[in-house]
Amino acid sequence: MLPVIRTAHKLGIYVITCDYLPNNIAHKYSDKYLNVSIIEKDKVLEAAKTESVDGIMSFACDPGVETMAYVCEKLGLPCAGSYKSVLTLQDKVLFRKFLQDNHFNVPYARGFSTYNEWEKASHEFSFPVIVKPADSAGSKGVTRVDDKKQMKAAVDTAVSYSKTKRFIVEEFIEKQGDSSDCDCFSVDGKMVYVSFSNQKFDEIASNPYTPAGYTWPPEMSKSAQEYLISELNRLCRLLDLKSSIYNIETRIGVNGKPYIMEVSPRGGGNRLAEMMGYVSHEDLIEQAIHAAMGEPCRITGMPQYEGYWYEYILHAEKSGTFEDVLIDDKLHDNLIERDIWVKPGDSVHTFTGANETIGTLIFKFSDEEQMQDAVRNSMNWIRVKTR
Repeated sequence: MLPVIRTAHKLGIYVITCDYLPNNIAHKYSDKYLNVSIIEKDKVLEAAKTESVDGIMSFACDPGVETMAYVCEKLGLPCAGSYKSVLTLQDKVLFRKFLQDNHFNVPYARGFSTYNEWEKASHEFSFPVIVKPADSAGSKGVTRVDDKKQMKAAVDTAVSYSKTKRFIVEEFIEKQGDSSDCDCFSVDGKMVYVSFSNQKFDEIASNPYTPAGYTWPPEMSKSAQEYLISELNRLCRLLDLKSSIYNIETRIGVNGKPYIMEVSPRGGGNRLAEMMGYVSHEDLIEQAIHAAMGEPCRITGMPQYEGYWYEYILHAEKSGTFEDVLIDDKLHDNLIERDIWVKPGDSVHTFTGANETIGTLIFKFSDEEQMQDAVRNSMNWIRVKTR
């Protein structure tokens, strides 16, 4: 949230932050702090009425998106879409059904409330499957299940991360190449900026489905990108979406089909909106603020990727006390930014989800081969030192 607050202040906007955690660092930078949980919709609504706000957003914070849409609809404030449309995007069960009903490429999926419910429908699925919380983000609570013996533990994990205690089971789509997770933008219901990335994972992490890095430009074929842009515009029309930033995940299956996996009307985690400023010189944060305030958005067009970029998501290999981040001299000249979110002496934990990220490193390379060499050797050249 800090880049959003800084940008809003640059635009002369008074910023109020809401949270039930008084020590949230964002409150040190906002103009006012309200001790209100972002998942309590009616309390946030009352606070918004009292403060006579002109706009509301939940940036890189999935739990607040539903509340944002609820408050916007009640108060007539600018929003990505109706409360119903936003809820469709946010709830994985509703979103998969929406995609199925409207004939998008989509993995077969069903939502459940109990393990017994799934067991009765288990004949509909072939392993492997992915089990996820119905309403969580950041890869928290996500498990790949290869046989029925693993299913109960996966369901318990997913439910533990779901505020509604529901989970979704879906067909595992084996990907062709890297999946993409990047930030996009619509203006007046049309996707005017759709970016793609090459998403990297740490296969030996506690949760190997938590993104551990991104590179640009995308390796996805132009034809697949064009297909996905067309389908995203169809999605915008069907849900009557307006102007907003989105975090969008896509992939190509080994069957050659492009899939829209996730669409959330918020900025993505892992500083993806900021990365778009690096890789394509588009300030999506500023435009997202304009959208939230009902002001004109000025996107220059589809991204033109400049240079070869690698964002590495810092995470600990083992839990312990953080000491330092060690970066090999081979990467010294390519390091553009080092952003560490913990300090020596802080406790850190293994990479079970995006909430265990401890910082980011941003690199720029002169050519693709040099960048790919850095990606292949990341675990050796970048080390989080703990004790």
